[in-house]
Amino acid sequence: MSLLKRIESAHPGAATGSDSTMVPVPAGGRPSGLPPSQTPGGGRLMPQGPSRESFRDVKFRVQSRVIQDLDPKLDLDNQVEVRRQIEEVFGRVIDEEALALTRAERVRMLEQITDEIIGLGPLEPLLRDESVSEVMVNGPRQVYVERKGRLELTNVVFQNDEHVMRIIDRIISPIGRRIDESSPMVDARLADGSRVNAIIPPLSLVGPVITIRKFAAQPFTVDDLVRFGTATADMFEFLKAAVEARLNIFVSGGTGSGKTTTLNVLSSFIPSDERIVTIEDAAELQLRQEHVVTLESRPPNIEGRGAIPIRELVRNALRMRPDRIIVGECRSGEALDMLQAMNTGHDGSMSTGHANSPRDMLSRLETMVLMAGVDLPVRAIREQIASAVDIIVQQSRLKDGSRRIINITEVQGMEGDVIVLQDVFVFEQTGVIDGKIQGRLKPTGIRPKFVEKFEVQGIHLPPGLFGFSY
Repeated sequence: MSLLKRIESAHPGAATGSDSTMVPVPAGGRPSGLPPSQTPGGGRLMPQGPSRESFRDVKFRVQSRVIQDLDPKLDLDNQVEVRRQIEEVFGRVIDEEALALTRAERVRMLEQITDEIIGLGPLEPLLRDESVSEVMVNGPRQVYVERKGRLELTNVVFQNDEHVMRIIDRIISPIGRRIDESSPMVDARLADGSRVNAIIPPLSLVGPVITIRKFAAQPFTVDDLVRFGTATADMFEFLKAAVEARLNIFVSGGTGSGKTTTLNVLSSFIPSDERIVTIEDAAELQLRQEHVVTLESRPPNIEGRGAIPIRELVRNALRMRPDRIIVGECRSGEALDMLQAMNTGHDGSMSTGHANSPRDMLSRLETMVLMAGVDLPVRAIREQIASAVDIIVQQSRLKDGSRRIINITEVQGMEGDVIVLQDVFVFEQTGVIDGKIQGRLKPTGIRPKFVEKFEVQGIHLPPGLFGFSY
């Protein structure tokens, strides 16, 4: 595909920019097509820059000319050369049209045109903003971002629905995904690992919707999460020991509570000499170990065939000689295969799930096992869960937008038909100051049963970690 066709297919208005309301100023100083009374010498001041509407119109016209004048054989993967040529052609077009742009407007227009040609258009500034953790496009005229756990409406807009659709296509095309009326939802990822979800009409009544969960260029560390107040250093010392002792861990929480970030930090505790297999719908875990095999599920093709769900990947991973299996999120029948893996020698496995409390997470696991289509009595399912899962880490996004680990809970076993849980650490809220929730993460004073397993493996935790000396 030629450069021009590729750009036109990805960006609206590339070759059909509307006429501008700005007036070119020729060398003589008087705008052409206007009587003297409307020139600066005739008593009316020329605007120093375009209005918001006229700026957009001019941008589309200049963008059209820039694209047409670029070398059609230009390799869009060579970002440095593409940017150099765009800047060169842009400067020439501006000079030829004698546009009365201020320096700031000129820089802004060049950035926007560059983003349209080689980036994700209006989304690029938001993706570059490190303070933004999530971007939400609700149709062409409403774009929200999340900063520090709070939603903010931005002034970013798209031209129309087609503009948003072309940005979606640019996101999903490199990874072989598709979206259309027959398949109006898609999960994808950006080059930096940020997670993307898109849903379009007829399912969405507000136009195409894009949700991008951004991830930091450098994965968050334990020190970062302690600084954010997510958990205390003592809690992470305990969790590090649990990972090294190969306990099976589920991270539970609501949407946007920080489950994946916490799972990423827990994964960093895995020794570097172990083989790790990660399984996700859209690969977003950022493991730093050398021996990592990343598997990603596949949606069906246009004929509705060829889908490879997470459950099949979990089963296949068991034949790949993994030391650890990490499933980005259990949503359905793959929970059964995950539990069986945990119960058959694949200790130290981890996953996440949506639930509001550790007890709810166990109920969710029961439901997901039943979704696998097996006819098992509830007691048998609960015995599998109690035997497989050692720890549930409960994460929550509080009302002030902060993300906290509010429970670290031990799964102790069965008593009758009930799974016994025991909190090891809990979050205790003490008040609210200036809208910020105050509280502390504290041990419950109860010694987990698996501390003996730590000691057998030579892992010694400091006295008093659990609120007592032992």
